[in-house]
Amino acid sequence: MLGKLSIQSKLMLMLLGVCISSIIAIAYVGYNNGRQALNNSIQNQLISVRETKAYQIERYFRFVRAQVQTFSQGSVNDTLQGFAQAYQELEDQKIQLAWHEQLKNYYDQDFLPKLAGNTEGRPLLYSYLPQNSAARYLQYHYIAGNSNPIGEKEYLNNASDGSEYSEIHKTVQPVYANLVSQLGYYDLFLIDAKTGNVVYTVKKETDFGTNLFRGPYSNSGLATVFKKAVNANEPNFVAISDFAPYRASYAEPAAFVASPIFDTNSSELTGVLAFQLSANEINSVMTGNNDWKQEGLGKSGVTYLVGADYGMRSNSRFLIEQPEEYFKAIAAEGLPKNEIAFIKKFNSSILHQQVDTEVIQEAFDNQTSFGIAEDYRGVRTLNAYRPLELDDLDWVINAQIDTQEAFEPIKGFQRRVLLATAIIVLLVTLIASILSYYFIRPIRTLIDGFRQVGKGNTDVKVKVKSKDEFRELANSFNEMVDNLDHQKKLVQEKNEENEELLLSILPEPVAARVKKGEESIGDSFSNVTVLFADLGGFMELSETLPASQTVGLLNDLVSAFDDAAEKYGVEKHKTIGSGYMAVCGLSVPRLDHAKRTIDFAKDMLRIIRRFNREKNTDLKLRIGVNSGSVVAGIVGRDKFIYDLWGDTVNVANRLQSIGEWNTIQVSESVHNRIAEFIEDFEPVERGEMAGQEKFPVWSTKPY
Repeated sequence: MLGKLSIQSKLMLMLLGVCISSIIAIAYVGYNNGRQALNNSIQNQLISVRETKAYQIERYFRFVRAQVQTFSQGSVNDTLQGFAQAYQELEDQKIQLAWHEQLKNYYDQDFLPKLAGNTEGRPLLYSYLPQNSAARYLQYHYIAGNSNPIGEKEYLNNASDGSEYSEIHKTVQPVYANLVSQLGYYDLFLIDAKTGNVVYTVKKETDFGTNLFRGPYSNSGLATVFKKAVNANEPNFVAISDFAPYRASYAEPAAFVASPIFDTNSSELTGVLAFQLSANEINSVMTGNNDWKQEGLGKSGVTYLVGADYGMRSNSRFLIEQPEEYFKAIAAEGLPKNEIAFIKKFNSSILHQQVDTEVIQEAFDNQTSFGIAEDYRGVRTLNAYRPLELDDLDWVINAQIDTQEAFEPIKGFQRRVLLATAIIVLLVTLIASILSYYFIRPIRTLIDGFRQVGKGNTDVKVKVKSKDEFRELANSFNEMVDNLDHQKKLVQEKNEENEELLLSILPEPVAARVKKGEESIGDSFSNVTVLFADLGGFMELSETLPASQTVGLLNDLVSAFDDAAEKYGVEKHKTIGSGYMAVCGLSVPRLDHAKRTIDFAKDMLRIIRRFNREKNTDLKLRIGVNSGSVVAGIVGRDKFIYDLWGDTVNVANRLQSIGEWNTIQVSESVHNRIAEFIEDFEPVERGEMAGQEKFPVWSTKPY
């Protein structure tokens, strides 16, 4: 039958057959590749979100552990002993009948009704009312007799009862309340290790003054971490409890972290410092401040934490955004009515939302993976899950998104591929009669490729099925594009290397100005703090060690200083020989630049002590700190530096030069800024320096 057709018809049939077959094959391959690419993209996105959130949570708990460990080794021991002694004196205090009645009324009318609404059963008065005199005395004056409403009892600094306890409290309370607020904790506790008495809290809830060995909260998470810290009897020990309903806080979810306090003179365990953690900080991390879309999680994407009891440790997105649909879904999945009632009561899914799903079970089996499963709402979801690396806490993290939303782009892509295939087949059929199209088609493809390259797209690949000169031309084009792509990547790498080098020399804002072409850069900064530190004993050490070992030790020490500077928001400026210069408030303006610099200076002394112990060296530091205005700018052309000038810099340098070793010398401007935060600086008499008049100087005792 084909023999009866004209050559033109045969050519058209051949052309149509080849073109249609090719189009279908390409569409099929393109669809499969596109679907796989979208699947990989969704998976990589969920894994990326999971790892980001996991890192933030793990970092948060490392930070919490470091904070409680650090604060327990500070001056808190003196405060604890003062409170403990004052507490014992109150045991002999007679409790007036009116005080007892008012305290009882507070429990009956304020505390117990609110607690009963948040718990199952009916809490009894005498199960919570303190029995000893000191606890009743303190709870009356700072809770029941406190005119501030519930939730604001901490604003009473002085009960004005004439007791030694209140004399200490009026000084300590503003400082610790500010500390708790700034660090994002809910409460702070000082607990006598010998008696188990909670001798101080910031929030002044009903755990204040109670005994953790036999009192109403002896089985709480606070009592657990307290007992672990006491039993460990180690200075650097830290105990953390998981979130659980805490009745002193009206059964709100609470976790605790604690570290023992030792007397620095006798090395005797005197007490325990504990912080109560709020779920707000964790929720803020896991929900991105309730902005899931901004984090690339679409309409149904969410990340959440699950504890060993399979209860949530962060809030559900669906409770916040779609509460009605959420409660219908969890009710349909069989969550007990009492748990649903608590979720509604607290407006939180923490502890009460059970997530006993397949992927969570695998995560608790120490698996890090990606899979599809039904979630706690009964909805099929894509999940990226893994266990978290948290000391004392058995938690897992899951990042999920509904499959319907996740696969919607794939379905849309499928529709577009089918539509595009149909249109192309129709167009090829219509123009198949034009034989010349077949011959110029490779040329059009190459032209399109060149246009893509002209637009800057260097990953273009041209496919030509023929084995003639057009194919050779296409191969040459592809080789050329590969070379262009390679050269483009090399240029990008060089640009990135140059930018990293520039940022290593200059602060980021100054580097940005240099890249814009500014040649003469100089700025005045009216409010910064400058630190100069001089390392002593290094020259003697370098004479006894090989050069490579000497440089290695210096590098380790300077690196430790650099890490500490970054932690406190202080900018390292430069090192000159054994000198170290840093500044705070320069690139990033900070209201507390002086305090940050002093905290950094103290940390430098701690680092040099630890370094001496670990490396068996005898190095020492002299540190000078001054606040004021400076001038900063770039000096030089080919080999330039970013330097600081001014009296502020000069005085800081002179301060360190006149100080004793392992001390911090500060000027009057620094002392005035942070006097309320420091207790270990004393005024010293200094003579004239470089022809200048005497001026006030404060110095620490040698560490």
